[in-house]
Order: sequence, then C-alpha cells, then structure tokens
Amino acid sequence: MATDPLRKTPAEDAVPVSVSASASLSASASPSASTAATPVADPADAGAQPLVRFDKVVKRYGDHVVLDELDFAVRRGEHVTLIGPSGSGKTTILRLLMTLEKVSDGVIWVDGEPLSHMRTPNGGLKQAGEKQLRQSRKKIGMVFQQFNLFPNMKVLQNITEAPVNVLGLERDEAETRARELLDMVGLADKVDAHPSQLSGGQQQRVAIARALAMRPEILLLDEVTSALDPELVAGVLDLLREIVRTTNITMLCVTHEMNFARDVSDQVLMFDSGRIVESGSPEKIFTAPENKRTQEFLSAVL
Repeated sequence: MATDPLRKTPAEDAVPVSVSASASLSASASPSASTAATPVADPADAGAQPLVRFDKVVKRYGDHVVLDELDFAVRRGEHVTLIGPSGSGKTTILRLLMTLEKVSDGVIWVDGEPLSHMRTPNGGLKQAGEKQLRQSRKKIGMVFQQFNLFPNMKVLQNITEAPVNVLGLERDEAETRARELLDMVGLADKVDAHPSQLSGGQQQRVAIARALAMRPEILLLDEVTSALDPELVAGVLDLLREIVRTTNITMLCVTHEMNFARDVSDQVLMFDSGRIVESGSPEKIFTAPENKRTQEFLSAVL
C-alpha cells in the first residue's frame, strides 16, 4: 500500500541531507539537454536512496549560468529550506523539480528514477517526452508566490480540477478530499466563493489546499508569503508549520522568512551565484555560520 504523505507516521532514524557543490565536471559525465543518450551511474547502486537527488545539475540561459553543477540530496520526509540572495538560483531549483524548466546538464532523480530524462536500452538517459513529464509532476506539488487560482472557478472547483482530470479521481471523492483540506486550512465556509471574494491570505490557503489535494510526495514552496500584506503572513506561516508538524510530506522551501526557516527545517542550504556555499542544521546556520557569504547575508536579513 502506498504511504500517504499527508498522514504522520513514526519518524525514521534521522539521516542528514547530503550536500556538496562541485567546482568542475566534464560534459561527458552527465546527460546534456539534447536527446542524445549518455551512460550514467544509477543512484540506486549507492546504497540508501534519497527521495530527491540533484546530480551535477546545470541550468543556463544562453551564456548565463544560473545553477552551477549542483549536487544535493533530500531524504523522504525531510524539510529543507533554501536561503540566499535574490537571483542565486533558489526558485530555479523548484521550477526544475516541477518540470517547468529543463536542465541544461546533469540529472535530477526522484525516488530513484530520472525526473526529466528517460532510460535507454543501453543504460543511458535521454530527455523525456511530455507524457513522462506529466507522470513525474504527479509526485510533486508547488505553491507559487502568486496564488495562480482560476478566477472563473469557485474555490471547490479550483481544488478538484487537477485530481479529477490528472489523477482520474471520481468527482465525489475529489470533492470530499477538497472539503477536508479546506477545513484543515480554515476555509470550510468558502467552498462556493470565487477567488476575487477572498483576501490574499485566503487565496494562498486555497493554493496550499490545491497543492495538497494531489497527495504529492514532495511539496515545493516558493516565497509563498511574499505577495501577502504583512498582517496576513503570520497566518499562512502558522498553517505551514502545522502541515510540517502533522504530515510526512517532503518539503523544499524558498523563503526570506528566517524565523520560519529556523522553526520548520531539518536542513538549511545557503545559495550564492548558483552554488551551495554552506549547509547544515538551522542551529548551525543561524547561530554559527562559517561561510563569510552566509554571515553577510544573515546579518542583512535578521
């Protein structure tokens, strides 16, 4: 039986997030963005398998390198927060995981399978087609800075549309799940409202419920409070704290809310210029950072 990521189970022994930033790698070591197949190592051969692993991932736009041979791994059920200055590549990581962008080089693995590549008969990988990308997206939910609700749909339909049309759920089942989630986010009385009738904080709560309605294994949070009025931020952050406390969902979060990052994270990754410059527990990063760039960044935002 598949594990429900929204149901808390006894925690496994903690294993730290594995993080490294490589300085160089030859182009032949990982598949490029072309469709040519390239032999690669299978992460399942390396022992305990993380849920998410970035393997020498590069993302570039023309000559501009946004992510520079990025390596890191996240175990199932862990909560990892990405911090750093704007433009350091944090949101790009989430967009790559959501397959909204294509990697330029390297491989992203999710649960031992390539996220945006396909295996070839000779043991290599090539770029995946749209059908596989749609399958990959089913494992991952994302909450964006802007709420991205369908303005012409009521709240209930905003939440049920994807489970019905993507997961193939019966509408009654999808509506039951949606009502449970609306109750969880404190909006049980808003099922028949349109987004325009909701405050920004309420719209973001609907967006969170919509992401959870797909029962994703991985939840991506991209600056989810940045578009909210200051008085609405605390309520949304408290909701997310409760989701972290009561579920087993794996979470990657981009935020400038440092107190929130300290509260919910198992690991914090500090980014600068497309690379991880420091990583560790919230206690280490926020009280005793070792990297000068981390120290400068935190002194500016705390």
